[in-house]
Amino acid sequence: MTTDTGTDAAARRRALPTDAERLLGLRRMKRAAASLLVVAAVVFAVSFALQDSLPWLGYVRAAAEGAMVGAIADWFAVTALFRHPLGIPIPHTAIIPTRKDEIGATLGAFVEDEFLSDEVVLGKLRSIGIARRLGGWLAAPANADRLTAEASVAGRGILTLLGDDDVEDVIEKLARRHLFEPEWGPAIGRIGARLVAADQQRAAIDVVLERAEDWLASHPDAFGSMVSGRLPRWMPAFVDRFVDDRAHREVLAFVRAVRDDPRHPLREAVDRWLAELTDDLQHDPATIARVEQVKSDLLDSPRVREFAGEAWASIKETLDASLADPSSELRASLRSAVMEVGTRLASDEELAAKIDDWVTDAAAYVVGNYRHEIAGVITETVERWDPQETTEKLELQVGRDLQFIRINGTVVGALAGVAIFTIATGVQALV
Repeated sequence: MTTDTGTDAAARRRALPTDAERLLGLRRMKRAAASLLVVAAVVFAVSFALQDSLPWLGYVRAAAEGAMVGAIADWFAVTALFRHPLGIPIPHTAIIPTRKDEIGATLGAFVEDEFLSDEVVLGKLRSIGIARRLGGWLAAPANADRLTAEASVAGRGILTLLGDDDVEDVIEKLARRHLFEPEWGPAIGRIGARLVAADQQRAAIDVVLERAEDWLASHPDAFGSMVSGRLPRWMPAFVDRFVDDRAHREVLAFVRAVRDDPRHPLREAVDRWLAELTDDLQHDPATIARVEQVKSDLLDSPRVREFAGEAWASIKETLDASLADPSSELRASLRSAVMEVGTRLASDEELAAKIDDWVTDAAAYVVGNYRHEIAGVITETVERWDPQETTEKLELQVGRDLQFIRINGTVVGALAGVAIFTIATGVQALV
């Protein structure tokens, strides 16, 4: 047995007639049923008047008489569902408006017992393979584009609703709680100790040395002016140039030596200093106190609030622009992630089974704990309906089909009348 897809169900809903079409069809059927009753009454009157001269019209009269009885009886039955026949408050008529609340409660209980039972809900969920269907839908590029576009619109809407001051307050509070409340010294010391133990500082030192070498090689005059500027003014100019050149060559040679020798004493001295610093940051109260003082000064600075505002403004602007641009990296990443998830759900049986189990368990929990509340929505909704409006809505939905009962009653009544008259005539002839 195959199951209908959501697309098929949506197509069937679109094919349903509108209320205006239903009303037109209901009126036509009412006129047709009433016309049969009028025809039966006219035939009865004519046959009744002429049956003495034309005995065979007795059968016609009996058929017309039965048709009228059947038509009137079924008219009464159908009308009694929605209103009092001819406005007369006959007991057990106008059933829907007078017993609306009871009908709603009964309908709610029926849905609760028959549609929201564990067997029905869980059996349906297990049979349809939610994860595989969802995966196949998400894996389609068109669906992934649609979902990404809808998510982008929702995301931009959320950004618009979020108050800047409120978000800035949250960012500031998070920064104070997670960045400023913990002691900085021990944390920095532990991270630094790990980096020094892994010789990660050597890369940073190499970068500094390379930049220093490049600058010295490219700016000998600038370096020389810094050296000669500290010599006495009475020194001859050639001495200044000699000292500048000598100092420049010695410093440049020293930087190159440090750069080329991984075991250079300066490197080892820097390593020892960093190791001592990271240890002091973790265990020396004076060093920890100095770091905490720096943190306190920074915490009291208005820059913290400014940082929160600048961070949020930058994040908001970037997100809004990325979500609005269909070709942005963010939307492309979202689209790719959606399709990847869909592909995995459609192809990975183990993952699909886990998702199905999770959905089934979640549904079992909801149905088990909120079955009565869900069904209660039907009862409460029906109770809030106006009786007259409820009657009109229900009659609009099923009234056209109920008019066939009147037509069928007219036909069946005619056949029954002929049959009864025939039997009675036959018995009379025998007697």
